[in-house]
Amino acid sequence: MTWLTRCSALYPASRSVPKRWWSNIALAVVTLAYPVVVYASLGRFEPRWLALLLVAVAMMRLVFGRTVATWGVVAVAVALATVTWIGNALMPLKLYPVAVNAFMLIMFATTLIRPPSAIERLARLSEPDLPEGAVVYTRHVTMVWCTFFLINGSMALYTAVWGTEAQWALYNGAISYALMGVIAAIEWLVRQRVRGRHGKHATAVAPEGTHV
Repeated sequence: MTWLTRCSALYPASRSVPKRWWSNIALAVVTLAYPVVVYASLGRFEPRWLALLLVAVAMMRLVFGRTVATWGVVAVAVALATVTWIGNALMPLKLYPVAVNAFMLIMFATTLIRPPSAIERLARLSEPDLPEGAVVYTRHVTMVWCTFFLINGSMALYTAVWGTEAQWALYNGAISYALMGVIAAIEWLVRQRVRGRHGKHATAVAPEGTHV
């Protein structure tokens, strides 16, 4: 759940990004599988051994991209894995989705206070000359993702603390990604309407692409 997994496929960093689809897909599969594997391993392995899985997922992110956000998520994962290893407790592993959402929320919200917004920065990598309308649009999209990270992180926390392990795995391994896909699809539809309204200048409203 880094810039790469949550945003760069929505707003590619360059025109060569399609060549990296395979890495995005591989990382998405591993991230989706994490809660399911943890759930399936309960009762078979102690939490401290499952911490190695979290470290492996974090290291895999570094293979596919080394951005500030990636390093931040990796640091969070390693910290939680360390706590799990020392205390042999399951809760730190369940808090990983919470920590990632909190980290992404802080990163995106910070760019609203100190523009350009996160989505505008990503959009300008492929469309340097964004018109004013596109700048406003990307700021609104950044706000939408901030709202998503806040709600998604809250739900992840609820399932981790008060839900069953099955509920935690279901929400963080499936439902949250389905919601992300719905948001991405709605944004794409809105983007097409904006493009149609602004004509040729709307091609810079937002770069093309999909995935979280």
